[in-house]
Amino acid sequence: MHTVTIVGLGLIGGSAARDLRRENVATSIIGVDQNPAHAGAALALGLVDEVLPLQEAVEKADVVLLAVPVNAIGALLRPVLDLLPEHATLIDFGSTKSALCGQVRQHPKRGQYVAAHPIAGTENSGPAAALEHLYKGKTNIVCEREASSGEALATAMALFEALGLQTVFMDAETHDKQLAYISHLSHVSSFVLSMTVLDAEKAEKDIFALAGSGFASTVRLAKSSPAMWAPIFEQNSAYLGQAIEEYITILKQFQEHLQSGNTAILYQMMEQANKIRPVLEGKAKTPAL
Repeated sequence: MHTVTIVGLGLIGGSAARDLRRENVATSIIGVDQNPAHAGAALALGLVDEVLPLQEAVEKADVVLLAVPVNAIGALLRPVLDLLPEHATLIDFGSTKSALCGQVRQHPKRGQYVAAHPIAGTENSGPAAALEHLYKGKTNIVCEREASSGEALATAMALFEALGLQTVFMDAETHDKQLAYISHLSHVSSFVLSMTVLDAEKAEKDIFALAGSGFASTVRLAKSSPAMWAPIFEQNSAYLGQAIEEYITILKQFQEHLQSGNTAILYQMMEQANKIRPVLEGKAKTPAL
Protein backbone atom coordinates (compact mmCIF):
# COMPACT_ATOMS: atom_id res chain seq x y z
CA MET A 1 0.00 0.00 0.00
CA HIS A 2 1.12 3.53 -0.67
CA THR A 3 -1.53 6.23 -0.28
CA VAL A 4 -4.45 5.59 2.05
CA THR A 5 -7.41 7.96 2.08
CA ILE A 6 -9.52 7.91 5.24
CA VAL A 7 -12.97 9.44 5.04
CA GLY A 8 -14.02 10.32 8.58
CA LEU A 9 -11.33 11.35 11.06
CA GLY A 10 -12.99 10.52 14.36
CA LEU A 11 -12.40 7.60 16.72
CA ILE A 12 -12.62 4.88 14.06
CA GLY A 13 -10.79 6.57 11.20
CA GLY A 14 -8.30 8.35 13.44
CA SER A 15 -7.38 5.16 15.29
CA ALA A 16 -6.86 3.36 11.98
CA ALA A 17 -4.61 6.21 10.83
CA ARG A 18 -2.49 5.97 13.99
CA ASP A 19 -1.87 2.25 13.58
CA LEU A 20 -1.33 2.32 9.81
CA ARG A 21 1.29 5.02 10.30
CA ARG A 22 2.96 3.14 13.15
CA GLU A 23 3.12 -0.05 11.07
CA ASN A 24 4.47 1.83 8.02
CA VAL A 25 1.61 0.50 5.92
CA ALA A 26 0.96 3.85 4.29
CA THR A 27 3.56 6.20 2.84
CA SER A 28 0.91 8.92 2.84
CA ILE A 29 -2.42 9.29 4.65
CA ILE A 30 -4.99 11.68 3.21
CA GLY A 31 -7.94 12.73 5.33
CA VAL A 32 -11.45 13.75 4.36
CA ASP A 33 -13.88 15.21 6.88
CA GLN A 34 -16.84 17.54 6.44
CA ASN A 35 -16.22 19.01 9.90
CA PRO A 36 -13.44 21.65 9.57
CA ALA A 37 -12.64 21.42 13.28
CA HIS A 38 -12.12 17.65 13.00
CA ALA A 39 -10.00 18.09 9.90
CA GLY A 40 -7.81 20.65 11.65
CA ALA A 41 -7.48 18.52 14.76
CA ALA A 42 -6.50 15.45 12.71
CA LEU A 43 -3.75 17.47 11.03
CA ALA A 44 -2.54 18.92 14.33
CA LEU A 45 -2.45 15.47 15.93
CA GLY A 46 -0.51 14.04 13.00
CA LEU A 47 -3.21 11.53 12.13
CA VAL A 48 -3.08 12.54 8.46
CA ASP A 49 -0.56 14.22 6.19
CA GLU A 50 -3.11 16.39 4.44
CA VAL A 51 -6.83 16.97 4.17
CA LEU A 52 -8.37 17.17 0.70
CA PRO A 53 -11.81 17.34 -0.89
CA LEU A 54 -13.40 13.94 -1.41
CA GLN A 55 -12.91 13.63 -5.17
CA GLU A 56 -9.24 14.61 -5.12
CA ALA A 57 -8.55 12.39 -2.10
CA VAL A 58 -10.19 9.35 -3.73
CA GLU A 59 -8.48 9.84 -7.09
CA LYS A 60 -5.05 9.91 -5.39
CA ALA A 61 -5.66 6.80 -3.28
CA ASP A 62 -4.52 3.22 -3.45
CA VAL A 63 -6.88 2.39 -0.59
CA VAL A 64 -9.97 4.31 0.52
CA LEU A 65 -11.39 3.64 3.99
CA LEU A 66 -14.89 4.87 4.84
CA ALA A 67 -15.03 5.45 8.60
CA VAL A 68 -18.17 7.55 8.94
CA PRO A 69 -21.67 6.74 10.29
CA VAL A 70 -23.52 4.13 8.24
CA ASN A 71 -25.98 6.62 6.73
CA ALA A 72 -23.03 8.62 5.41
CA ILE A 73 -21.41 5.42 4.11
CA GLY A 74 -24.64 4.67 2.30
CA ALA A 75 -24.59 8.09 0.67
CA LEU A 76 -20.89 7.83 -0.28
CA LEU A 77 -20.50 4.22 -1.36
CA ARG A 78 -21.63 4.46 -4.98
CA PRO A 79 -20.09 7.90 -5.66
CA VAL A 80 -16.74 6.79 -4.23
CA LEU A 81 -16.81 3.58 -6.27
CA ASP A 82 -17.50 5.70 -9.35
CA LEU A 83 -14.39 7.80 -8.61
CA LEU A 84 -12.17 4.92 -7.50
CA PRO A 85 -9.04 4.36 -9.64
CA GLU A 86 -8.90 0.97 -11.33
CA HIS A 87 -6.05 -0.26 -9.14
CA ALA A 88 -7.53 0.94 -5.83
CA THR A 89 -9.50 -0.82 -3.08
CA LEU A 90 -12.47 0.58 -1.16
CA ILE A 91 -13.15 -0.64 2.39
CA ASP A 92 -15.94 0.45 4.70
CA PHE A 93 -16.03 0.03 8.49
CA GLY A 94 -19.80 0.32 8.89
CA SER A 95 -21.68 -1.46 11.69
CA THR A 96 -24.48 -2.70 9.41
CA LYS A 97 -23.93 -4.52 6.15
CA SER A 98 -27.08 -5.72 4.35
CA ALA A 99 -28.20 -2.37 2.98
CA LEU A 100 -24.66 -1.33 2.00
CA CYS A 101 -23.87 -4.55 0.17
CA GLY A 102 -27.24 -4.51 -1.53
CA GLN A 103 -26.89 -1.06 -3.00
CA VAL A 104 -23.64 -1.81 -4.85
CA ARG A 105 -24.26 -5.46 -5.75
CA GLN A 106 -24.59 -4.59 -9.46
CA HIS A 107 -21.97 -1.84 -9.54
CA PRO A 108 -19.33 -2.45 -12.23
CA LYS A 109 -16.57 -1.85 -9.66
CA ARG A 110 -18.12 -4.08 -6.97
CA GLY A 111 -15.02 -6.29 -7.01
CA GLN A 112 -12.90 -3.41 -5.73
CA TYR A 113 -15.04 -3.07 -2.59
CA VAL A 114 -14.56 -5.00 0.68
CA ALA A 115 -17.42 -4.75 3.20
CA ALA A 116 -15.90 -4.92 6.68
CA HIS A 117 -16.89 -4.32 10.28
CA PRO A 118 -14.20 -4.28 12.97
CA ILE A 119 -15.93 -4.75 16.31
CA ALA A 120 -13.98 -2.14 18.21
CA GLY A 121 -14.60 1.28 19.67
CA THR A 122 -15.24 3.34 22.76
CA GLU A 123 -18.02 5.66 23.83
CA ASN A 124 -15.90 8.67 22.81
CA SER A 125 -15.79 10.43 19.45
CA GLY A 126 -13.74 12.90 17.42
CA PRO A 127 -10.05 12.93 16.40
CA ALA A 128 -8.86 13.42 19.99
CA ALA A 129 -10.51 10.09 20.88
CA ALA A 130 -8.31 8.18 18.40
CA LEU A 131 -6.28 5.45 20.10
CA GLU A 132 -3.31 3.34 19.15
CA HIS A 133 -3.99 -0.40 19.22
CA LEU A 134 -7.76 0.14 19.25
CA TYR A 135 -8.17 -2.77 16.85
CA LYS A 136 -5.50 -5.12 18.19
CA GLY A 137 -6.96 -8.55 18.90
CA LYS A 138 -10.47 -7.47 17.97
CA THR A 139 -12.79 -9.42 15.67
CA ASN A 140 -13.32 -8.09 12.16
CA ILE A 141 -16.21 -9.31 10.02
CA VAL A 142 -15.98 -9.28 6.22
CA CYS A 143 -19.25 -9.82 4.38
CA GLU A 144 -19.79 -11.12 0.85
CA ARG A 145 -16.10 -11.86 0.33
CA GLU A 146 -16.99 -13.78 -2.83
CA ALA A 147 -18.09 -10.49 -4.41
CA SER A 148 -14.67 -8.89 -3.79
CA SER A 149 -11.81 -9.52 -6.20
CA GLY A 150 -8.79 -11.49 -5.05
CA GLU A 151 -6.64 -8.38 -5.35
CA ALA A 152 -8.99 -6.20 -3.30
CA LEU A 153 -9.40 -8.85 -0.64
CA ALA A 154 -5.63 -9.35 -0.37
CA THR A 155 -5.12 -5.60 0.00
CA ALA A 156 -7.81 -5.38 2.67
CA MET A 157 -6.48 -8.37 4.58
CA ALA A 158 -3.01 -6.82 4.68
CA LEU A 159 -4.53 -3.67 6.15
CA PHE A 160 -6.55 -5.67 8.70
CA GLU A 161 -3.43 -7.58 9.72
CA ALA A 162 -1.51 -4.34 10.21
CA LEU A 163 -4.29 -3.12 12.51
CA GLY A 164 -4.11 -6.36 14.52
CA LEU A 165 -7.62 -7.48 13.56
CA GLN A 166 -8.71 -11.12 13.47
CA THR A 167 -11.00 -11.54 10.48
CA VAL A 168 -13.98 -13.86 10.07
CA PHE A 169 -16.36 -14.12 7.13
CA MET A 170 -20.15 -14.26 6.96
CA ASP A 171 -23.07 -13.15 4.84
CA ALA A 172 -24.51 -9.67 5.38
CA GLU A 173 -27.90 -10.80 6.70
CA THR A 174 -26.32 -13.04 9.34
CA HIS A 175 -24.02 -10.18 10.35
CA ASP A 176 -26.90 -7.76 10.88
CA LYS A 177 -29.01 -10.28 12.81
CA GLN A 178 -26.21 -11.31 15.16
CA LEU A 179 -25.00 -7.75 15.74
CA ALA A 180 -28.54 -6.72 16.66
CA TYR A 181 -28.24 -8.98 19.72
CA ILE A 182 -24.60 -8.64 20.74
CA SER A 183 -24.04 -4.95 20.03
CA HIS A 184 -27.05 -2.90 19.02
CA LEU A 185 -29.37 -4.19 21.76
CA SER A 186 -26.78 -3.47 24.46
CA HIS A 187 -26.61 0.14 23.29
CA VAL A 188 -30.41 0.43 23.34
CA SER A 189 -30.45 -1.00 26.88
CA SER A 190 -27.84 1.49 28.03
CA PHE A 191 -29.60 4.46 26.45
CA VAL A 192 -32.95 3.46 27.98
CA LEU A 193 -31.48 2.79 31.44
CA SER A 194 -29.82 6.19 31.34
CA MET A 195 -33.13 7.87 30.40
CA THR A 196 -34.92 5.98 33.20
CA VAL A 197 -32.45 7.09 35.87
CA LEU A 198 -32.38 10.67 34.58
CA ASP A 199 -36.18 10.76 34.91
CA ALA A 200 -35.91 9.39 38.47
CA GLU A 201 -33.25 11.99 39.26
CA LYS A 202 -35.82 14.75 38.74
CA ALA A 203 -37.60 13.54 41.86
CA GLU A 204 -34.65 12.03 43.72
CA LYS A 205 -31.98 14.72 43.62
CA ASP A 206 -29.23 12.72 45.36
CA ILE A 207 -29.62 9.54 43.35
CA PHE A 208 -26.35 9.90 41.43
CA ALA A 209 -24.39 10.29 44.67
CA LEU A 210 -25.18 6.62 45.28
CA ALA A 211 -24.08 5.41 41.86
CA GLY A 212 -21.17 2.99 41.92
CA SER A 213 -18.96 1.30 39.37
CA GLY A 214 -21.70 -1.16 38.41
CA PHE A 215 -24.01 1.62 37.33
CA ALA A 216 -21.20 3.44 35.55
CA SER A 217 -20.21 0.37 33.53
CA THR A 218 -23.83 -0.42 32.65
CA VAL A 219 -24.61 3.05 31.29
CA ARG A 220 -21.18 3.66 29.72
CA LEU A 221 -22.58 3.00 26.25
CA ALA A 222 -25.19 5.73 26.77
CA LYS A 223 -22.36 8.22 26.24
CA SER A 224 -22.01 6.98 22.64
CA SER A 225 -22.67 9.37 19.78
CA PRO A 226 -26.32 9.57 18.66
CA ALA A 227 -25.04 10.67 15.25
CA MET A 228 -23.41 7.26 14.91
CA TRP A 229 -26.02 5.07 16.55
CA ALA A 230 -29.31 6.46 15.23
CA PRO A 231 -28.38 5.47 11.64
CA ILE A 232 -27.30 2.00 12.84
CA PHE A 233 -30.64 1.49 14.55
CA GLU A 234 -32.46 2.74 11.43
CA GLN A 235 -30.59 0.46 9.03
CA ASN A 236 -30.97 -2.59 11.27
CA SER A 237 -34.47 -1.81 12.51
CA ALA A 238 -36.01 -5.18 11.57
CA TYR A 239 -33.50 -7.37 13.40
CA LEU A 240 -33.07 -4.88 16.26
CA GLY A 241 -36.84 -4.63 16.66
CA GLN A 242 -37.00 -8.42 16.96
CA ALA A 243 -34.23 -8.41 19.56
CA ILE A 244 -35.94 -5.66 21.58
CA GLU A 245 -39.23 -7.58 21.51
CA GLU A 246 -37.55 -10.69 22.92
CA TYR A 247 -35.74 -8.57 25.52
CA ILE A 248 -39.02 -6.97 26.64
CA THR A 249 -40.67 -10.39 26.92
CA ILE A 250 -38.01 -11.64 29.33
CA LEU A 251 -37.98 -8.32 31.20
CA LYS A 252 -41.76 -8.57 31.70
CA GLN A 253 -41.37 -12.14 32.97
CA PHE A 254 -38.80 -10.91 35.48
CA GLN A 255 -41.14 -8.10 36.56
CA GLU A 256 -44.09 -10.49 37.01
CA HIS A 257 -42.10 -12.89 39.18
CA LEU A 258 -40.73 -9.96 41.17
CA GLN A 259 -44.18 -8.54 41.86
CA SER A 260 -45.56 -12.01 42.69
CA GLY A 261 -42.77 -12.68 45.16
CA ASN A 262 -41.49 -15.66 43.17
CA THR A 263 -37.93 -15.28 44.40
CA ALA A 264 -37.09 -18.90 43.59
CA ILE A 265 -37.94 -18.34 39.93
CA LEU A 266 -35.97 -15.08 39.88
CA TYR A 267 -33.04 -17.05 41.29
CA GLN A 268 -33.41 -19.60 38.48
CA MET A 269 -33.51 -16.83 35.86
CA MET A 270 -30.33 -15.30 37.24
CA GLU A 271 -28.68 -18.72 37.32
CA GLN A 272 -29.62 -19.11 33.66
CA ALA A 273 -28.11 -15.68 32.93
CA ASN A 274 -24.90 -16.71 34.71
CA LYS A 275 -24.35 -19.31 31.97
CA ILE A 276 -23.01 -16.51 29.82
CA ARG A 277 -19.89 -16.35 32.02
CA PRO A 278 -18.08 -19.42 30.56
CA VAL A 279 -19.15 -18.37 27.06
CA LEU A 280 -17.51 -14.96 27.46
CA GLU A 281 -14.48 -16.35 29.26
CA GLY A 282 -14.00 -18.93 26.51
CA LYS A 283 -14.26 -16.23 23.85
CA ALA A 284 -11.60 -14.19 25.66
CA LYS A 285 -9.22 -17.16 25.64
CA THR A 286 -9.88 -18.36 22.10
CA PRO A 287 -8.63 -16.19 19.21
CA ALA A 288 -11.02 -15.66 16.29
CA LEU A 289 -10.13 -17.51 13.11
